[in-house]
Amino acid sequence: MDPSRPDQETISAALALACRAPSVHNTQPWRWRLGGPSVHLYADPFRGLPATDPRGADLLLSCGAALHHLRVALAALGWRAVVHRLPNPADPGHLAAVEFTRREPTDADVAMASAIPRRRTDRRRFSSWEVPRPVLDLLTARAVEEGVIAHEVVATRDRFELATAIGEAAAAQDADPAYRAEARRWSGGHATVDGVPAANAPAGVPQHGDVRLREFPGGELVDARRDDWEDDGASLLVLATSSDDALSRLRAGEAMSAVLLEATAAGLATCPLSQPMEVAATRNRIRAEVLDGSSCPQILVRVGWAAFNADPLPPTPRRHLADVIDQWERT
Repeated sequence: MDPSRPDQETISAALALACRAPSVHNTQPWRWRLGGPSVHLYADPFRGLPATDPRGADLLLSCGAALHHLRVALAALGWRAVVHRLPNPADPGHLAAVEFTRREPTDADVAMASAIPRRRTDRRRFSSWEVPRPVLDLLTARAVEEGVIAHEVVATRDRFELATAIGEAAAAQDADPAYRAEARRWSGGHATVDGVPAANAPAGVPQHGDVRLREFPGGELVDARRDDWEDDGASLLVLATSSDDALSRLRAGEAMSAVLLEATAAGLATCPLSQPMEVAATRNRIRAEVLDGSSCPQILVRVGWAAFNADPLPPTPRRHLADVIDQWERT
């Protein structure tokens, strides 16, 4: 056994947690290669969504979330991940090379790792209770630690612009037959290892106050608060970067993971919203009207308290670890 690197059991445990990361339509568009003293993350282009995500931005965000989940898992297992992002200019699909150094796990490391299996994408209406300011400040700080800006949308005008952009993006995509076919392919399943299961997708079009969520055909999740008079108290965070290149999108995915796990550890419900960033016109509207043209929006995160009578959501399925790992030995 080489004491300078984790053993196979540790790496497998860390990768299993990494693969619990959220991904667009639960496509899980990542592959891992094990080589000597390192683990390598690759994008899987065959699991891309050309109609939903023509730029491949969602794919990179998803892989960034998996990379951050891996870092969190390794930290709890006693290893610091030394990450080299986009290490091979000749291979843009090679997203990261991860090496390891020993470290003693902290209580915070264990808390973050324990949030991984508990995190869910909750598309239901949230409670009217506001997220405490110290918690929102902590979520913002977690994004900043990953090199990403977290802009809380609170001003009435900004909220209007964001809600309008979300609605316009949904209308544009719903008018595209290729998008509708892609959405049907990746949603409403009952016994698949990928896609958004019927049990996790609301029936119909979720509308929570002024915010519309993406419709997943075949959804069966009933929102207990759909007809409730109480307002939805979710906070909306736009995660944005100074540039809009592959590295920025990868880092935005890592920041999204950090925000989601910190919120889960605090007992909050979360839901990433990528739809308004998938349409050029609405993405540009958010950049100009909500972010004042100062940064590039990458993902919207909805955070709040689950309704007190909300049933626990089942975990979404994941592909078998053997199906996402390529093992090879460096000579």
